[in-house]
This record gives sequence, C-alpha cells and structure tokens, in this order.
Amino acid sequence: MTGRELRATGSLAAVFATRLLGLFMIYPVFAGYARHLKGATPELIGLALGAYGLTQGLLQIPFGLLSDRIGRKGVIAAGLLLFAIGSVVAARSTSIEGVLFGRIIQGMGAVGSVVLALVADLTREEVRTEAMAVVGVSIGLSFVAAIGIGPPLAGAFGVPGIFWLTAGLALLGIGVTFLIVPAPPRLSRHRDAEAVPALFARVFKDRQLLRLDFAIFSLHAILTASFLAVPPLLSATLGLRSPADWKVYLPVLGGSILLMIPAVFLAERGARAKEVFIVAIAALAASLLALAFFGRSALALFAALVLFFAAFNTMEALLPALITKMAPAGAKGTASGIYSSAQFLGIFFGGACGGLAFAAGGGEAVLGFGFAVALLWLSVAAGMKRPQRTLSYLAPLGEVGANEMEGLAARLERAPGVIEVALAPEERVAYLKIDASRFDAGAVSRITGFEAPPRAAKPGARR
Repeated sequence: MTGRELRATGSLAAVFATRLLGLFMIYPVFAGYARHLKGATPELIGLALGAYGLTQGLLQIPFGLLSDRIGRKGVIAAGLLLFAIGSVVAARSTSIEGVLFGRIIQGMGAVGSVVLALVADLTREEVRTEAMAVVGVSIGLSFVAAIGIGPPLAGAFGVPGIFWLTAGLALLGIGVTFLIVPAPPRLSRHRDAEAVPALFARVFKDRQLLRLDFAIFSLHAILTASFLAVPPLLSATLGLRSPADWKVYLPVLGGSILLMIPAVFLAERGARAKEVFIVAIAALAASLLALAFFGRSALALFAALVLFFAAFNTMEALLPALITKMAPAGAKGTASGIYSSAQFLGIFFGGACGGLAFAAGGGEAVLGFGFAVALLWLSVAAGMKRPQRTLSYLAPLGEVGANEMEGLAARLERAPGVIEVALAPEERVAYLKIDASRFDAGAVSRITGFEAPPRAAKPGARR
C-alpha cells in the first residue's frame, strides 16, 4: 500500500475499533451495574444490554446506501455524533429506562458499512483486501482488549465513566475522520465492500450464506446472553464481584487464544473449515452445559470459560472468511452487509431473551437458553457444504459496451482457473472467483486488455 492508503486504512480502522471498544467494554460489567438502577428488572437489564444491536442491525445497510448519495465523511460524523449522544444519555441516567434509551441511540450510529465503503474509496483494487483485513484484525483486537480492560476501568471510574469515555472516543473519531482520513477522489459503489440492493434477492436465496448469517446471529445471541449469567457465577463461585472479575477474564482470554490459533490454522491451511466449524459449535454448547452444571467448581468454571471463548474467537475468525468464499462473485459486499446486520440483531435477541430467561429461572436458565440456541445452530450447520478453496480476484476493465458484455464474460469464464465471473462496468472491474492452483493471470490480462492485472487476494475479515 502507498503511504496515503496506509494512512487511510489505519485511521479508519482506529475509528471502527475505538467505537466497538466502547461497546464491548460494557459487556462484562453491565449486569452488575444495571441491577442497582431505578426500575431495574432482569427483563429490562437484558433488553438494555442488547438494545443497541436492534437499531445497529436495522440501520447498517441504509446508512451505507445513504453515504453513496451524500458522502461518506458526513454520514460517519453524523453516526459517531449519535453514538456519542447515546453514550452521554446512558452515562447520565439513573434509571434502567434511561440507559435503555441511551443504548438505542448508540445503535443508531450504524456507520460500520460506511467506514468500509470509505476504505474501498481510498484504496486500489489490488490492495483492498489487505486493507479490509487490517480493519478486521482491529475489530478482533478491540474485543479482546475491551473484555480485559472494561472491568478495571469500571472499578476506577464506574460504568458511567465507561459511557463518558465512549462518548469521548466517538468525538475523537469525528476529528480523525475529518483531519487525518484523506478525502476520496470520488465516491464509487464497490461490490466487494458495499451492499447492492439489486443483489439482495440472490444473496437471500443462497442457503449456504443463510447458514452463515444464522451462525453469526446465534454466536452473538449466545455471547450477549451469557454476560447476564457469568458475572453472578463468578461472584458465587470465586467471590469476585465486578470489577475484580478482570482477574478471571484476562487469563481466560489468553488461554482461549492459544486454543484458537491451531483451530484456525487447521481450518484454513488444512482445509478442514467445516469440521472445525462443527466442533466449535459443539464446544460452545458443551461449555454452556459445564457452566450450568459444574460452574460452582472453580476449576470447572475456569476451564468452561476458556472453552467458551476459544470457540467464540474461532468462529469470529472463521465466519468472515467463509462469507467471502461462499458469496457469489461480485456479491461479497452485499453478503457481508446482510451478515453484519444479522450479527447485531443477534445481540438484541440474546439480550432480550437472556433477560427473560434470567427472570424466569436465574443464570441457569440463561445458560440453558444459550445451549438451546447452540443445538439449533448445530442442526442448521450440519447441512453446510464444504467451502471451496477459492480466492477473489479483481481484473480491471476498460470501456465495455453493452453489446460486448456477454462475450467478455464468456471468454473470462473459459480462462484457466476462473470459477465465476461478475462484470461491473460502472466500476471498470470484473469480479472473479478463482482456483489459485490453476489460475492464469496472463490469460485474464489478455482478455481484458490489461498487461499487469492485480494479483489474487486472500479473503479478508469483515464486520
């Protein structure tokens, strides 16, 4: 990447990650804090924990489409301002209803898809996947960091202090967007980074993609609900009350990462993605059972949490790559946008249903709810096809007349190693899915008339 591309990618990844950092830091400390708020009930606590996911999931794609019309930076700034306002409302509220309202406003700052679209505007086709991967890595790191530092920050400044910090980070993100992120030369719609309404029907009809959408929905529903049950369990078993439970979360996350790394390596390098996928769901279900039945043993509690987060982190690493591999050529952005919306709706579902379960039967009922979701997910995942070992490839095009489109697509489909073709003349690129072991870049170059087409790119992470 050029210096300008590195600056754009790094600064936008920071905007994305710091926004999520504030959201994730609330998870391990919210349930203990919220029960002391005026009017708090288990149902409202769960609803408040997951509420931002509802507005986030519903507005993610519309905000991206709006930015195509009025500009990226303005929409990002407006979204971050809404996020900051929601954080201030939550920080100043002394009732559960006020915090719930603040969380809903936080979710209205749904600018993740806009940030990714701006990354695409500011990077060339041949380095765009690497840029998206940088953003994806920043998201993963923000989750791990947030779970580790959220409790100590809550101990030092209280949960309202985390909300205030979150508001400050959002305002800082606005400054970074206008002062550091370069201005894009022009706004374009990028099928590899944005949702395209014309492709919605095709993506929704794809059963393999729907299985992955259900996977991310289920994963985050289970995660959100679990944070209603785990903190009381840590208190009962280890005598740790928030914010001291960071003493458990930090070593648990460290152990989970050690287990995650070989699992992801086996899935990607060993071509065992489906097997690892199924085992991770089963491990998630087993960890929930262990927490429910053996969580009063310190050793069993620690081991179950390591297994839970190892399975969670493995899924978080695998799912974006699977979406990329299984999405039709030219529909990666659309498939990823729907997937991202499903993730946030899963957060809302997990918080709302987890709160209802806690009201009905306490932490054990919440864990039972998570186990039931995992079993349903396992049955859905059993029919998943083994993903092909494919890569995405963007071939630049010159001016292509309407009468030439069909012939050009047919010639590209016959090129060695090309599996699928989608032409996007408005972007002057052809989106290809390729088998890298048989792919002949020179043949594609001769067909498109470009002597030095971009290299094949590995699928990148996306949320």
